[in-house]
Amino acid sequence: MSEERARQILEAAGLPSDRLAHCRPLDGGTYNTVEELVLSDGSRYVLKIPPPPNAAGLAHERELLVSEAEFYRAAATVDVPAPRVVAVCHDASASTGRHLLMTACPGDMWDTFQDDEEVLLRRELGRHVARLHRVTGPGFGYPSGALGPLAADWRTAFTVMYEAVLDDARRYEAWLPRPVDEVTRTAKSAYDALDEVAVPRLVHFDLWRGNILVERTQSGRPGGGGEPGVDGLPSANGLPSIGGLIDGERMFWGDPLADFVSLALLGDIKQDQDFLTGYQEVGGLAEFTPSARLRLALYRSYLYLIMLTETVPRAAGAEQLAWVRERVAPELTAALDELGQ
Repeated sequence: MSEERARQILEAAGLPSDRLAHCRPLDGGTYNTVEELVLSDGSRYVLKIPPPPNAAGLAHERELLVSEAEFYRAAATVDVPAPRVVAVCHDASASTGRHLLMTACPGDMWDTFQDDEEVLLRRELGRHVARLHRVTGPGFGYPSGALGPLAADWRTAFTVMYEAVLDDARRYEAWLPRPVDEVTRTAKSAYDALDEVAVPRLVHFDLWRGNILVERTQSGRPGGGGEPGVDGLPSANGLPSIGGLIDGERMFWGDPLADFVSLALLGDIKQDQDFLTGYQEVGGLAEFTPSARLRLALYRSYLYLIMLTETVPRAAGAEQLAWVRERVAPELTAALDELGQ
């Protein structure tokens, strides 16, 4: 991305483009181009530029910035830490091109912490996610419209989403541990469980640790000194806290249970008692009834199908291909086996 384009985008957003001190690419993105913009006064912004409309990708990945902007606006309504939308443009013919400009959140990617710190962070994360799930939408599905308009019921929306990634797998001839037609039949056998979801709620769907920023402040949690921090927890010097939930581009309006997949990526959310405690402390419902377990298996299989299929349009290297076959494929098989019981 050129520095001149970054200046044009800042100018269009009403920010002083002449104060751009530097811009640098940010790692971790697999679809959009992402850069950090730092102004001379120290303020930081993140700029996302989508690939060209004809770029290879999965069907649901069109207009991802629409969904991402929607997520950040929704998160702000329930005081969940996330970037703030500064400017967004979906018009490819505009002089600035399509882009999303947002504030940068404090912190770094969630790494390894001491056990007591992990407990605090997982409980804090649980409370944030429960607040996200209070936000309701105008219908079910991806707000980007990539797979069509929002649906009136979750079963209609999710089956469209699921069948779209199966079509992607066929189109790209992606390697899967089970034939696509067999996956289709197995998933359909559990679709009745989707009818229990009556209210479309905000779902991030990509809340693995790489999309959760954690900061360690000198005075503990925001609020400083010896005052209580977030949610009344005692503050102490150096305690980590969540600085922001980022990369909301995969969000959809649907069943909040679907967020539990990436929150326990390649694992089992039922084993994460610290997260579940925080989630339930502020009213989140986490009841793993037989129907809920079926839905959770559907959502696990959906995410793992995406992870396996996207390796083709992403032109994944040998190391990544080996990893998804060794780690992701068995999880997809396990989810399908649970659906087929």
